[in-house]
Amino acid sequence: MNRVLTFLLAVLLVPASVLAQSYPSKPVRLLVPFPPGGGVDITARALAQELSAPLGQPVVVENRPGAGGNVAAAEVARSAPDGHTLFVTLNALHAISPHLYAKLPFDAMKDFSFITPLVSFNNVLVVGPAAPMRSVQDVIAEAKRAPGKLTFASSGNGTNIHLVGELFKSMAGVDMVHVPYKGSAPALTDLMGGSVALMFDTIPSAVSHVKSGKLRALGVTGAKRSPVMPEVPTIAESGLPGYEVTSWYGLIGPAEMPPNVITRLNREAARAAGSAAFRGRMEPLGFDVVTATPARMVEMLQADSARWGKVIKAAGVTIN
Repeated sequence: MNRVLTFLLAVLLVPASVLAQSYPSKPVRLLVPFPPGGGVDITARALAQELSAPLGQPVVVENRPGAGGNVAAAEVARSAPDGHTLFVTLNALHAISPHLYAKLPFDAMKDFSFITPLVSFNNVLVVGPAAPMRSVQDVIAEAKRAPGKLTFASSGNGTNIHLVGELFKSMAGVDMVHVPYKGSAPALTDLMGGSVALMFDTIPSAVSHVKSGKLRALGVTGAKRSPVMPEVPTIAESGLPGYEVTSWYGLIGPAEMPPNVITRLNREAARAAGSAAFRGRMEPLGFDVVTATPARMVEMLQADSARWGKVIKAAGVTIN
């Protein structure tokens, strides 16, 4: 009986070990959960360019937008765990979505193999050029003077931009009205036109508008000032101590990928992200390169989930 069990175990283990040694044996698909041109797409294309040579196979970016990233995530979760289908994800899909949706077409943690974070980025509190508010303290003072008067735009209900604003409201003890849009572009248009008072946009999205004078930046959400707008103070140093938000993108695949394949992808992706070409493309946009072990990536998501779960519950945010 023991010999039979040993034989069956050996048979089950052979495909994984052979796969790990020959990986990759064909082009690698790198799925992106949003349309071309956004931050995730830019990150994926920069990564694919640096990964193809060391892997010895083309890394082909495929955009699969829909349902806030859930369409692409579900496709990856259903894919064969052979390392030939990968995904540039955002921490919100695993740390925020499970708290917002009553039912997801995947388990945000169990259905994926986590490889490495890639880049992190902060948000920035911005107002239109004609807005009277010129500091974070001005925003807090105005919100307290007239509760429910100030409006803040977002790229949609439950998005990173929305929840960063909800955290600000909670910590500052103010009442502001959330105005959700279908994406950042229309929200920014109305912000620049004065239809809404402010927005907690991502730095990669807002930086060009700030530099052109179409928006005024009042404070960044990170623990330190952003290299791409060093003159803008952090929100924490501007009158709201302890306020800090950093978001990030990372590389994952389907659950049960061979450990050797995960290890190789972690090594090659970290090397790619650290390359001069990758950094040269990402850092001017306000991204910071950040890589880690798969275990550390899981810890980061668990910490993010605990934090945002509390914010979502306190704010009563739901998505049907």
